[in-house]
Amino acid sequence: MDLKALIRDVPDFPKPGILFRDITTLLQDAAGLKYALDQLTDRCAALSPDYIIGIESRGFIFGMPLADRLGVGFVPVRKPGKLPAAIHGMDYALEYGSDRLELHQDALAPGSRAVIVDDLLATGGTAQAAAQLIDQTEATLAGFIFAIELAGLAGRAKLPAVPVESLVIYE
Repeated sequence: MDLKALIRDVPDFPKPGILFRDITTLLQDAAGLKYALDQLTDRCAALSPDYIIGIESRGFIFGMPLADRLGVGFVPVRKPGKLPAAIHGMDYALEYGSDRLELHQDALAPGSRAVIVDDLLATGGTAQAAAQLIDQTEATLAGFIFAIELAGLAGRAKLPAVPVESLVIYE
C-alpha cells in the first residue's frame, strides 16, 4: 500500500515556506490506518520492547495501539506540567524557540526495554530529548519508530545509535 498517497501535503503551514505532512488523512482511511499499524507493529516487535514511549501528542495516536497489539505497557512523554508525580525533565531547542518534555521518574522498570514512537522525525530535537529522558531512568532505549521521516532535515543524525524505523521517508 502506498502510504504517501494517504498523507496530505499542506503548503505554508504552520508558516510560509513549510510543507506540512498531514497524517489526519491517513488516520481517516480505515485500510491505510490498519496497514500503517500493522507495519509499525512488525517493526516494533523486532525491537522486543517492554514499553512503548509515546511523545505528546501524536506519538500517543500510534503508541497506544502498538502497546496494546504487543501486550506491553504504554508510557507518555508529556509537555510541562501534565504529569502529577515526580518527573525527569529535558529542555530542547526548536527551530523557532525551545520546549520541554517530561517523564514520570517511576514510569519504566529498571532493566526494561523502551521504544520511542512518534508520528514524525524532522530535525530530531524532540526524539533526542525523549531519548535523554530514557537515559535518566534505569531502562534501555531499544529504538525509535516513526510514521514519517523528513530525511532532508537530518534528524536521524541527532539520535543515539539504536535502530530507527520509519514507514514513509520524504527526501
